[in-house]
Amino acid sequence: MSVSTNEAEAIMQEALVAEGPPAVKGARPVTVAELRLQRRMALILTVVPLLGVAAAMVMLWGRGISPLDFGLFLGFWVLTGLGITVGFHRLFTHRSFEVGRPLRVLWAVAGTMAVEGSVIHWVATHRRHHAYADTYGDPHSPHLVEETGIRGTLRGLWHAHAGWFFIPDGIEPTHWAPDLLRDPALVRVERAAPWIIVGSIVAPPIIGGLVTMSVAGALSAFIWGSLVRIFVLHHITWSINSICHFFGDQPFETRDESVNNWPLSVVSFGESWHNNHHAFPTSARHGLLPGQIDLSWRVIRTLEQIGLADNVHLPTPEQLAKKRRSSTSG
Repeated sequence: MSVSTNEAEAIMQEALVAEGPPAVKGARPVTVAELRLQRRMALILTVVPLLGVAAAMVMLWGRGISPLDFGLFLGFWVLTGLGITVGFHRLFTHRSFEVGRPLRVLWAVAGTMAVEGSVIHWVATHRRHHAYADTYGDPHSPHLVEETGIRGTLRGLWHAHAGWFFIPDGIEPTHWAPDLLRDPALVRVERAAPWIIVGSIVAPPIIGGLVTMSVAGALSAFIWGSLVRIFVLHHITWSINSICHFFGDQPFETRDESVNNWPLSVVSFGESWHNNHHAFPTSARHGLLPGQIDLSWRVIRTLEQIGLADNVHLPTPEQLAKKRRSSTSG
């Protein structure tokens, strides 16, 4: 099915109509108290998982990782990672396919368990990114630092990767995600986000403690299934903001600096085909060219084949050819 204009795409395109330096629509001033809380939470989310990685390295040096810990790490990473890529990104942000209400709720919960924020706020932030991609107003572009050379490059990459968490965030979901605010089920998931996040963090140690019947087993599961898993998933997601707007190739014409980065394609579940995505934002498939691995698309395609997903958006061969660059390295 060919890509069609929908409400989500219209919201993102609306911001492009202003002439000259655009006003950032859908943003409000942030109070001192809000900024203080935001920075404290950002510090916790960047430092605590890193401490867990340090502890995991000590454990690996001493005895390696147990099958239980590895299973908890892998299982929760895949579940929550697909919650972001399939749920938050392709389903809710770009509406590239449709599923019934029970699956919508499940995808929203899985994405919230990734500890990257609540579903509606995540979607609002990402839609703003697309509306202003790599221009003033983009919350996490690596190209907006007013400094040249290696220092400017590193500052830009840091800002896109994690530094933007510490900058005032006044994104208005009423502007960027009114369609999601009209969905009572998603609003309930949004309000329950703190409890879902807590559940995501405490579930692995509970499982580990019950299986091993020991405090040591619970602690080990907490380090691997909670902290290390969150650290790995966060930095993969953040790499799409930083690396995939800086290092890679551009097979398609876009108005921004998005690139494809093949080394990240497996661990990002197909999200690193970022130039493809910015060229065709509403496409359910990001790995559009031969050999491009896209696990998230395989999940969506499987849901479609068993009758749990429909209205799946894909670009036509003509649309692909129209935006394809005449020469490309990939």
